[in-house]
Amino acid sequence: MLRPIDLESLLSADHRARLVWAFVEGLDLSPFHARIRAVEGHSGRPAIDPAILVALWLYATLEGVGSARALDRLCREHDAYRWLCGGVSVNYHTLADFRAGSADLLDDLLVQSVAALLASGEVTLTRVAHDGIRIRASAGAASFHRRSTIERHLAAAEAQVAALKAELDADPAATNRRIAAASERAARERAERARAALAALPAIEAAKRRRRTAEPSEAARASTTDPEARIMRLGDGAYRPAYNAQLTTDVGSGLVCAVGVTTSGSDQGELRPAVERLERAFGIRPAELLADGGYVTLTEVEALAACGTTSMPRRCGLGGVGTQIARFQPTALPSPPGGPGWGARQARRSTGSGPPPPSG
Repeated sequence: MLRPIDLESLLSADHRARLVWAFVEGLDLSPFHARIRAVEGHSGRPAIDPAILVALWLYATLEGVGSARALDRLCREHDAYRWLCGGVSVNYHTLADFRAGSADLLDDLLVQSVAALLASGEVTLTRVAHDGIRIRASAGAASFHRRSTIERHLAAAEAQVAALKAELDADPAATNRRIAAASERAARERAERARAALAALPAIEAAKRRRRTAEPSEAARASTTDPEARIMRLGDGAYRPAYNAQLTTDVGSGLVCAVGVTTSGSDQGELRPAVERLERAFGIRPAELLADGGYVTLTEVEALAACGTTSMPRRCGLGGVGTQIARFQPTALPSPPGGPGWGARQARRSTGSGPPPPSG
């Protein structure tokens, strides 16, 4: 298929891809360059400039593309991605390896970018909104096993690793060595996943005990393919293996400033970690925090208030986003039994002289 050679003519002067490239050119990418092993005087083919890979993933994220294979296809077929590549050939393996191997550096870039926006006043973090989303894990139901089954799988995998290592040492044929090495690596990875699943079981058993489940702790199950995945209720009401992603957004700009992932199916207890992520990354504690009512616990609200952050949970059943946000002040909570005003409140309840219940 014939394509235009003049890449510069593919995009308009104000195209979003040009803005992305201009932004990436202003970033300090020296930590990415420091990880390149194929340098002058050493073996290896020339590496792709990290600026291209960062720009491709940034633009793909803005366009809602998260798959390395999909991005690979777009780099061949879509003019904006072809322009960003600048004639450099990339493939899905390189794209996936870059994202997985540079996760810490990409996180640092997020912090640097938000810090720059804070310095310019585009982002203030004075009021932030926090919410979560359950993300379906790739683990299947059949991958969840009890402790006894996981231990049996681990023993079998370790025995297979030992046998394949012995076979690898004894076989002189190069082709057979490569095949045996791949088999040994696969068996070793199965054993590592089984160990990770066993390590995850105590936390799962403790969570079951906290929920006061009638099942014994032996009934706790962990996945041998995704040990960190937990059974959670998703948006469609079904219970499936998933992760709980937590996002904190600056209300004024709409920018996502911090992201966390937990293995808990409940959102309670996630507000303090969200504020701590912001403080750790940017040295700022938000003055106000908006969140759904499912996040709120009295202990957490009081702890945040003591540190200068006012929680503003959303009331349920009032209709309309504007009327759903209400300031939640710990001092306005009813006093405990025996506390100030307890007797008067009980008297009003018994005589029916209290305020009428809300209509509707």
